[in-house]
Amino acid sequence: MHCSSPKMVCETKIVADEHDAIQGTKKDSIILSSSQMWTSSTPAPNPLEENDVRKDTVLIREFERTDHVEVRRIFYEGIMERIPNTAFRGILQQSQTQFVYALLTLMCFVVTKSLALTCCAPFLLMGARYFYSHKVIHSYLACALHTDMADIEEYYMKPTGSCFWVAVLEGQVVGIVAAQGREDDNTVELRRMSVDSRFRGKGIAKLLGRRVLEFAMHNNYAAVVLGTTAVKMAAHKLYESLGFRRTGGSEDYMLPGMSRSPQERLFFQIRYQRYRLQLREE
Repeated sequence: MHCSSPKMVCETKIVADEHDAIQGTKKDSIILSSSQMWTSSTPAPNPLEENDVRKDTVLIREFERTDHVEVRRIFYEGIMERIPNTAFRGILQQSQTQFVYALLTLMCFVVTKSLALTCCAPFLLMGARYFYSHKVIHSYLACALHTDMADIEEYYMKPTGSCFWVAVLEGQVVGIVAAQGREDDNTVELRRMSVDSRFRGKGIAKLLGRRVLEFAMHNNYAAVVLGTTAVKMAAHKLYESLGFRRTGGSEDYMLPGMSRSPQERLFFQIRYQRYRLQLREE
């Protein structure tokens, strides 16, 4: 099984005034809520408001060994959500596939002359899509869980220019994100972002994304890049809200672990899109 990480590239510009400049080093933990951001050097909140602040405060800190089980769980559940999304929502973005399936349904009627079988054909086709989505995404998941997600310290914490963070809410790990530096083009790749489904809608993903941008700016990288196969528009809106711009993609992307058999090509297609946020001119 080929498990090499695909390149994920993309394009935009972010201009920060001095008072907007994002600060913090790789070793800093940051504490964020929906209305404020501070590091350990900033005065603590008013004691009278401390209890209220703690309830909705998210701590973004570096990965620790004790986080491993929860990190893998959040990653696993996030990827598994893509099976029905890819099988059913994904086809809405694939006009060519819709045409092929309509043609197959028509051929079913021509060959069988059976209206009942013809009516069943779309359901059989969608069932096959779900089966192959499950098969391919499970292969991709197995690949990820045996490479970088198997040894986060080795892949992200030890190399210079890379890091892995977790979001902690009320003592529980609720989100993850990684940054992987690429010296060949002086960029940082945003990777493995996922938030526990029970804690979505609280702005946690945006806070994780901002942490990667802070890291990239502090370490003088020229840009942050990412690639995504997300079907839901919410993910794309999140990237755009952070300042990313779409720079290209592929309508027939090949995930690590795919066999590209004729059946797989017929029943599994996934759109891959690249984004880039330019931090400074080179």
